[in-house]
Amino acid sequence: MTPAADILAEAREGTDALLFAWAGRLRREVPGRPGEALAYALETPGKRVRAALVLAAFRSLGGASPGVEGVAAAVETVHAYSLVHDDLPCMDDDDLRRGRATVHRRFDVPTATRAGYLLVPVAARVLVEAVEALGLGSAALGRMAGELFQAGGIEGMVGGQWLDLEAEGRTLTLSDLMRVHRGKTGALIRASCTLGALAAGAPDERVAVFTAFGEDIGLAFQIADDVLDCTATSEALGKTAGRDAALAKSTYVRLLGVEGARNEAAALAVRAVARLEAAGVPSNALGALANYIVSRSS
Repeated sequence: MTPAADILAEAREGTDALLFAWAGRLRREVPGRPGEALAYALETPGKRVRAALVLAAFRSLGGASPGVEGVAAAVETVHAYSLVHDDLPCMDDDDLRRGRATVHRRFDVPTATRAGYLLVPVAARVLVEAVEALGLGSAALGRMAGELFQAGGIEGMVGGQWLDLEAEGRTLTLSDLMRVHRGKTGALIRASCTLGALAAGAPDERVAVFTAFGEDIGLAFQIADDVLDCTATSEALGKTAGRDAALAKSTYVRLLGVEGARNEAAALAVRAVARLEAAGVPSNALGALANYIVSRSS
């Protein structure tokens, strides 16, 4: 396998094992449909790009503890919450996610809405256990929790989604579109890189390098998603293709064309890796993931 495939496979194996274990715990703790919906959301398969970024950032700084997998699982739990809400009828109104029925289709809209909200405190519990496993203290936990939940809240995903909904049916400028997607998609990808560095106990100036890398890669990820939405099939994506056009959304393809969008994503990936190299950070795994993000087919 390629370096990117190797770390993605490892991230899927470790993160999925933790998420499935948490799904079992939640079924026992939360009776009935709410517990089943929480478990269903956590058991949704995925590429685990964010988890892989956590692992790669951690290891590039010399981190070796398996406890970092819990940090990756906490990130993926926040991502799961965002997907549950993103698919709701009041948002993107999607029936399919990663090749299976979305949570509101499998259960119902009120159950899915509540499950999304409840995944946020679940992510906090996952993070607490991870920080304990890493042997880090309360100060590190506070900083990591702040990073994760800021990325998942009004200054990150929630704010970006709000702006995205407001923009439906309008053509945004490129700078406005970047603002939307640095929040909606980019914030959690940026946080994945930052959290990996924090888990390794990196000093602030080192953490800043990973944050800047994550900013560029997060935007590149969304641009690549825009391209895939209009060029790939629903079968390849595991979700409904063509939703951006159906919802009259501003996208990078709409503003730059397919090739222009691809070129912009590639340029961001190159810049992201250059940031690491300029700081003397080993970029093999992170560089491979950056290339995967902009060249993937699903």
